[in-house]
This record gives sequence, structure tokens and C-alpha cells, in this order.
Amino acid sequence: MVPHLVTALTGPLLDLEEKIIAATPAIERWFRLEWQEHTPPFYASVDLRNAGYKLAPVDTNLFPGGFHFLANEMIPLSVQAAMAAIDKYCPDARNLLLIPEIKPRHPTYFQGVARLMQIFRQTGLSVRFGTLDPSITQPTPLALPDGNMLVVEPLVRSPNGRRLGLKDFDPCTILLNNDLSAGIPDILTNLHEQSLLPPLHAGWAVRRKSNHFNAYDEVAKKFGKLIGVDPWMVNPFHAKCGAVDLATGEGQECLASSVDAVLAKIRKKYKEYGIKEKPFVIIKPDAGTYGKGIITIRDAAELKELSEEQRARMTVIKDGKAVTDLNIQEGVPTFESIKEAFAEPVVYMIDRYVVGGFYRVHGEKGPDQNLNAPGSQFVPLAFAQQHALPDVKAKPGTAVPNRFYVYGVVARLALLAASLEMERTDPDPEVY
Repeated sequence: MVPHLVTALTGPLLDLEEKIIAATPAIERWFRLEWQEHTPPFYASVDLRNAGYKLAPVDTNLFPGGFHFLANEMIPLSVQAAMAAIDKYCPDARNLLLIPEIKPRHPTYFQGVARLMQIFRQTGLSVRFGTLDPSITQPTPLALPDGNMLVVEPLVRSPNGRRLGLKDFDPCTILLNNDLSAGIPDILTNLHEQSLLPPLHAGWAVRRKSNHFNAYDEVAKKFGKLIGVDPWMVNPFHAKCGAVDLATGEGQECLASSVDAVLAKIRKKYKEYGIKEKPFVIIKPDAGTYGKGIITIRDAAELKELSEEQRARMTVIKDGKAVTDLNIQEGVPTFESIKEAFAEPVVYMIDRYVVGGFYRVHGEKGPDQNLNAPGSQFVPLAFAQQHALPDVKAKPGTAVPNRFYVYGVVARLALLAASLEMERTDPDPEVY
């Protein structure tokens, strides 16, 4: 399904699409060379926002959990990508241990985990589930919304303490689908004989959005130079403020000045491109959110008018994690809609390959609001048939494969930035 575009892809985004399609050979060669130098994350999902005048990633998730929202047609491609990913770490792998979230972030989360199991079983792996939940001391079945069952088991360290597995199950590779917001548990540390994917520093106990978007700045500049476009077309402005406590007002001056600075940069670009929208910024915790602790601001003066409830939401997020560092990000409105509800594309990747995606749709949110909130729905994107084969002869803005190809290109820019981010924040680079 392709959503109705209120903007009908007018103006700068048409030019961007046209240049990306025309430069396809150069883009694919550039990515190929970059992946010779950098290792892509094992898997990732990227939230995109299409404003009609720019297309930019606004969040990159290294522990994607929505694989059940992908179209069934994408499963064969997912299996091929998973094979390529596993071969890098353990070519003769037989067993895969998958560690999911303890507290699911969506009612159907475990269906996504079951879909992952289906994908990896098709690669020839035996897949079982371990849990970090200390209350689970024996194999425990979990009922899925579709009527199936999924069994989670307690984790067991080997007698020498160097390996992690389950009773009578010794995996070559351990796949985390848990973002470690609550911290890094001891049982996952000092594993010297197995691949733990993603690495521990990819979890929100360590990872910061500001590091990711600093790396993305570099990637966007290279890409802009490659195809001859303003990097801003694919890159939101951003800034960071540390030691902020909205409950007490600490750090509010830094926050207000950063908001003013980012808004000023957006206004300058809007003037350059004749964009009539009123600019805004999104303030979010610098560590992971899953839609928590996010506010929209159009003027720094609004910070003084935040309600106690808004301030409280910005001080503590998932797993009771206190928020001290905030990210101020250029707001990119979405003008894509499905049945009059605003939508944003989310692109899924395994290794360096796009394996599908979906539209996140929310009927109660506006074009300038966070759609990753309770009440959101998901419409699969049929990326496949020829998502990688754009129609170079099609008029810009008219061909579905071209739209999806452009989504995939920008998502892969974020994937490359995540690769740089992981390299630069690795506490033990020799082992990376």
C-alpha cells in the first residue's frame, strides 16, 4: 500500500528522488565500498519522516521488535539476509539463542520474536529463547495473540563461566532483542567464546542518540556530495543538552538556548527553499525512548509553560530510567496519510540489506507529533517485488518502486551511521 501524499511530492523532494534514482549505480557502489570498511549492525529499523520537502531518519533502533508487521512476501529476502549476517560471525552455526524483552513494549511483541525464530530456522539454525527475568526458573510457555505458544527458559553460564546458553543448549551466537535500558546484567558480560549481537554497547545503558546523529552528519555530507544535493534534504538538525532536570528547572537555560539555535537554523533553510511551514523541534531523551518522554516545541518560551505531567514524563522513561541528557532534534512533519490518519515509513534491515518495512499510522496524532505512541497501527509495506530495481524512466513521484527505493537508501544511510557509531563507542575495539 502506498499512502496518499497531501503534498503530492512537490518541490524539493521530487528533485531529491530524481537525483537518487539517476545516481543508483554510484549509490550502490558507494554503499558496497563503505561496507568493505565498516560492519553493519546485525539488524536495525529506521523511522523516516517524509515532509514533502525533505526525507530524513528521526530514530534508529538496533533492537527491532516488529518483524511480524512485515509483509509475508518479504520472508524469503529476510532469510537470505539472515544467512549473510550469521555467516560473518559463525559460519558453521547450529544453535542460536535469542534473548527477548522481559516487559514487552507492544501487546503483540512476542509475535515479532516468533517471526524472528521462523526466519532463523529457515537459515538452518535451531532457535531457543532465554530470558533475563530472574523469576523464570524453568521452561515457561507464553501464549501468543495468534494462538501459538513460545517457550522462554532461564539462562545458564557454562562451568568455566565463558559461555552462555540454556540447559542442554550451547549456542554459537546469542541474539539480543532486548535494548538493556535497565542496565547490563552480569550474566551477559565477559563472554569470550561466543558472538553477542548486537554488542552490549548498542544497548541504551550505554548508547546515546547524539553519538548516532553526529555520525549521521558525516554520512549525510558524503552522500550529499556524491549525488549533488544539500545534505539537509536527508538530515535533521540536532543539538544536545546535558544535566537537565525539567522537574527542578536545572539546565533549562541550556535547553532554551539550544532550542532557539536549532529553530534559527531551520528558519534559515525554510527561507532558502521557500517553505511556509512553521518550524518546530522535538525534545527527547538522549537514551532510548520507544515513544516515551517526547515533546514538540515551536518556541523556547513554551518550555516555561510545560505542565507538571509533561515535566514528569521527561524525567523518567522506560524501566524507571532517569533522564539527564536531552536531544533537541529538528522536527520533520509527515504529510503521508492512510485513510486520513498520518503515517510514517519504518524500514527494517538485516545486515546491510533492506528486508521490508511498514507504515506506522496514528489516527489521533498530527503531522508534527510523535506517531510512536499508544494507539498506533501498522500497515505492511510490500517493498519487494523489485524494491531494489527503481524505474529510471518513470516521472518523479509517480512510481511505487522508486518511492520505496528512496526510503531504503535513506534508511541505509542511518544504518551506516549506526555502524560508525558502534565502532567509535566500542569499549574494546580489538574484539569488535
